[in-house]
Amino acid sequence: MPPVTSLTAHVHQRLATALTAALPETADADPLLRRSDRADFQANGILALAKKAKANPRDLATQVVDQVVTGDLIQDIEVSGPGFLNITLTDRAITETLAARAADPADRLGVPLTAHPGTTVIDYAQPNVAKEMHVGHLRSAVIGDAVVRILEFVGESVVRRHHIGDWGTQFGMLIQYLDEHPHELDRKTAADAGDTATAETGEEAMSNLNRLYKAARTHFDSDEEFKTRARRRVVDLQAGDAHTLAVWQRFVDESKVYFFSVFEKLDMEIRDADIVGESGYNDMLDETCRLLEESGVAVRSEGALCVFFDDVKGPDGNPVPLIVKKSDGGYGYAATDLSAIRNRVFDLKADTLLYVVDARQSLHFKMVFETARRAGWLNEDTKAQQLAFGTVLGKDGKPFKTREGETVRLVDLLDEAIDRATAVVREKAEKMGLSEEEIVENGRFVGVGAVKYADLSTSAVRDYKFDLDQMVSLNGDTSVYLQYAYARSRSIHRKAGDRRAVAHPELALAPAERALGLHLDQFGELLLDVASGYEPHKLAAYLYQLASHLTTFYDQCHVLSDANPAEVVENRLFLVDLTARTLHRGMALLGIRTPERL
Repeated sequence: MPPVTSLTAHVHQRLATALTAALPETADADPLLRRSDRADFQANGILALAKKAKANPRDLATQVVDQVVTGDLIQDIEVSGPGFLNITLTDRAITETLAARAADPADRLGVPLTAHPGTTVIDYAQPNVAKEMHVGHLRSAVIGDAVVRILEFVGESVVRRHHIGDWGTQFGMLIQYLDEHPHELDRKTAADAGDTATAETGEEAMSNLNRLYKAARTHFDSDEEFKTRARRRVVDLQAGDAHTLAVWQRFVDESKVYFFSVFEKLDMEIRDADIVGESGYNDMLDETCRLLEESGVAVRSEGALCVFFDDVKGPDGNPVPLIVKKSDGGYGYAATDLSAIRNRVFDLKADTLLYVVDARQSLHFKMVFETARRAGWLNEDTKAQQLAFGTVLGKDGKPFKTREGETVRLVDLLDEAIDRATAVVREKAEKMGLSEEEIVENGRFVGVGAVKYADLSTSAVRDYKFDLDQMVSLNGDTSVYLQYAYARSRSIHRKAGDRRAVAHPELALAPAERALGLHLDQFGELLLDVASGYEPHKLAAYLYQLASHLTTFYDQCHVLSDANPAEVVENRLFLVDLTARTLHRGMALLGIRTPERL
C-alpha cells in the first residue's frame, strides 16, 4: 500500500492549480496553507503574490476561488479580510483519508518514508568507564534514543555509536593500584564465572569500581612514587602491553555490566557492538595527525600540533587553537573525535553525523567540524551536526544537585520516579482491578515515561526543571496524561463488546470529530518534519494536542450510547481506535510505553 497523501497536501495541490489558472506567472507559488480556527485551513499566500503582480489581493483571491474545484475534497472556500482564503473540507474526505491510514497493512498509519534516505551515524549516550552515570547523562541518552527511533521509522539507515570514555591517564592510576592491591576486585563477573546467575548486578559492579577509584586517587595524590609508577603504566597501556590491556579490559567489562543495567532501567536498547569508545580509534590517531599536518590544516605551535581559527579567540584576544597533539606527544580529545569522523565517513559511509552532546561542548565541536571540512572529510554531501542540549535544573532553577550539593546519580533519579509513579498507579489500582504485577509494571512504565517525556517535550537546546510532582501528574502536559488517554481508549474498546470500529464516510461529523480527524491526518507530515530537524519535542507537542482533542471528543460525543445509530457508534469507535494507534506509535517513537490499563 502506498503512503497516504495528507489532506493538507491535497488542498495545497488544489489551491496551487487554481493559482496557476488565475495567474499563470505564479506557477509553483506557495499558497501558504495552515490550520485555522476560523475554518479547517487558511491560505495566506495571495497577499504576497498580489503585491508582486501589482494586483488587488481580494480581486486575485476571488479569481482563485472561482478556479477551485469543490464538492469532493473542498466543501467551501471563501475570501476573508484583505485576501485570505478560508477553506472547509467535506466530512467524507476527512473520514476516507483516515480510513486509508487505518487500513495500512504495514501498521505505519500511512506515514510516508523520507524522500531521500541516507546513512546517519548518531553519537549519543556516552558514559565513562569506572564512573557512575549521573543526571548529566540523561539527556544525551533520552534524546538520542528518540531520534534514532524516529529516523529509522521514516526510512533512514541509522548507525548507533556510544563513544564511551574508556581511555586516558586515569586508567594508568587504576591499573597500577589494582596490580599492587590484587584483591580489590576479586568478585567474578558473569563472563568469568560462565554462569549468568552468579553475575554481579550493575550497581555492585560500579560500587566496586568506585571504591577502587577513590582508593587509587587518594594514593595517587599522596604518594609521588606511586604517581610515577602510574604514569609509566599509562605508557604501557598506550604501547599495548598485554597484561596492562587485560586489566584495562576488565575495567571496561565491569563498567558495561553497570551501563547495561542503567539503560535497561531507562527502557533503552544499547547493543554491545554499538559501543565504540575512545580506545576504538587509537590506531588511527597518528595517521590523523599526519594527514592534518601534511595538508597544512594543522601546524606546529610550541611543540603541539594545532589548528587555528580566525573567529575563536581567548579573553586576551589571542587565537585559541584546537590542540590535536600535545607537546608531550599525547593525544587530546580532538584527535580522537577527528579520527572518529574519518571512520564514520569513509568506513561507515555516513551522509550525516549527529552528536547528541551537552551545549557546553559546542565550541569544541565547532572547531572539530571545521577542521574536518578543511581536511576534506566533510563537505556538501557529508555533514556533521551537534544536537546540543541544555541542563537539567532543580525546582530552584539551578543545576540539579543533591541536598549535599553532589551530582544526582541517574539510578537514584529513576528509582525515585518509579516509586512516585507506582504510588500514583496504586491509588487507581482498586478501581481498575489491577494485579500487583500490573501495578509494578505500570509504575515502571509511568515513572520512566514521565522522566523521558519531561525531557523530550522541551526543545533540546533549552534547560528544563526536574519536578517529579508535576511529571507524574494526570493533568497537564505530561506523559501520564498521554498514557491515560491511551488506556482510556483501550477501555472503551473492551466495553464495546461485539460493536466494531468501522469508518462511515457517509456520516456528517460533529465539530469535535472533525477536529480530532484533522489532527490525526497530520501525523505523517509531522513525523517527516520532526525527522528532518531532529526535533522530538515537536512530536511530544503533537501527541499532547492529540490527547487533548480526544478529551474534548469524549466530552462532546458519546461513543457507546445506545441512543446513537449503529453506524455512528462504529464510526466513533473507529476514531477512538485510530487515535489510540497513533498515540501508541508516537509514544513508542519517543521511547515511552503505553499500558493497556491504567
